[in-house]
Amino acid sequence: MEKSKSHMMNEGSFGRVLMLQGTASDVGKSVVTTALCRIFTQDGYLTAPYKSQNMALNSYVTEDGKEIGRAQGVQAEACGIKATTDMNPILIKPVKDMFSQIVVHGEPYQQMSASDYRNQFLSTAKEIVMSALDRLREQYDVVVMEGAGSPAEINLKSRDIVNMNLAGWADAPVLLIADIDRGGVFAFIVGTLELLEPHERQRVKGIIINKFRGDVSLLEPGLVWLTERTGIPVLGVLPFIEEIKIEAEDSVVLDTLRKKVGDQREIDIAVIQYPRISNFTDIDPLREEKDVSVRYVKSLSELGSPDVIILPGTKDTIGDLDFLRMQRLDDGIAEAMRSGTQQLVGICGGYQMLGEILTDPFAVEGGEPRSAVGLGFLPVTTTFLKEKTTVRVKGRLAFGHPLSLDKNQDATPIEGYEIHMGETACLNMNNVAQLFQVERITGDRVHEGWGTEDGCTWGTYLHGVFHNDSFRRSWLDGIRVQKGLTPLGQTYTANMLKEQEFDRVAEVVRSHLDMEQIYDLMGIRPTNQKLSN
Repeated sequence: MEKSKSHMMNEGSFGRVLMLQGTASDVGKSVVTTALCRIFTQDGYLTAPYKSQNMALNSYVTEDGKEIGRAQGVQAEACGIKATTDMNPILIKPVKDMFSQIVVHGEPYQQMSASDYRNQFLSTAKEIVMSALDRLREQYDVVVMEGAGSPAEINLKSRDIVNMNLAGWADAPVLLIADIDRGGVFAFIVGTLELLEPHERQRVKGIIINKFRGDVSLLEPGLVWLTERTGIPVLGVLPFIEEIKIEAEDSVVLDTLRKKVGDQREIDIAVIQYPRISNFTDIDPLREEKDVSVRYVKSLSELGSPDVIILPGTKDTIGDLDFLRMQRLDDGIAEAMRSGTQQLVGICGGYQMLGEILTDPFAVEGGEPRSAVGLGFLPVTTTFLKEKTTVRVKGRLAFGHPLSLDKNQDATPIEGYEIHMGETACLNMNNVAQLFQVERITGDRVHEGWGTEDGCTWGTYLHGVFHNDSFRRSWLDGIRVQKGLTPLGQTYTANMLKEQEFDRVAEVVRSHLDMEQIYDLMGIRPTNQKLSN
């Protein structure tokens, strides 16, 4: 739903801002931000998301080949606009404990320790983040700003560029979100406010309680007390929304998925969850297929003998390869393949692991130069380089490849994006086949990925490969045929499901928030007057 670029507000006016902060990490800031982006867009305003500094391994590639946090990319989609690096000018990608890659306006800036980042970089960051925000406010009617973690981290406040300092620079009203599902919600809210400076506390114009289960009338005495105690109105109590299908960027969601016991379905897929897993949203479309069970596994005892084993992306390929071996998952993968597992799939870092040798001569992944022996399932070798590849691509499955049941190979289109600092080359072409034929945004036409000729093992750098409806379903139906099952054909459309989910979550948030008061805080009104009940 690409929105037109005409402003609802007067030409030349500066876009209004609203900031969402949380009492802690994982209280639902990103989801509520996404919902409000959709609501403001529905209500007639050209809207954009903004997060000055994001720490995430799940990233997003813009159309011009730049890297930002995945949440801001998804929020831009909820607004019906194209994502740009102004929406997340600084991205921090942890490589190892206390050591991260700093990405500035979509391009790698430097590998830095936490202390170096704080002491050497943050002093110059204000200009970066405020210039980006100013450009957004010149282009959009409304900018929904998302904070990070908690604004009450005393040790971080002096050089804060993502919470209260930013709210002050932007003169933004702040809504404070708290998660009641984790318990202690009143202590979280009051404690957070008590730790703010008086001028910071004055910026908090409303409180949102998130993830509530049960009868909200039973909570009413607490809400009255909270408003009297703090002088800040509670603008809404949001219910716990089951099975949110908006892409997450924090891998903590995977631990929740691991705890869920789903129905045993016809195709069993095991995804290896190593410590530095990244871009795990690649797997999301498979979880929506009615004949597929997706399991995230960390140990040999959990692996079993699935139909498919997927090695997903990682920010520390060699380190996570060591993790596999420490957990003896390498032995489990080899045994599963020998005992009849249909396929072994590697995406990005997982693709690199499938090869023979991995070499990091420039210490790209942090620490010192090193090399490692791969799992040896594909005759490829990977060398990590200083330059990062971030690009969107389109193409199709290579002609005659066994992964597709479709006899007309031209009917199996592929599009996705690459984010990697490794270059992978095939050592010999015996018993292997090229996977995809793609064209990059630069105009280069290349083949991408390798697989065994029987289709049992394959690897690719293409993130988002399973978001391609025809490829995903044809691939799954190939597995069904090998198991003696009838193909299902197309079951759903990933993009349509995403748009429906944006609308579903927005409607829940709209119906439980005092949207009229939120609009009053911003000094604007929705053109269609579609407010909360």
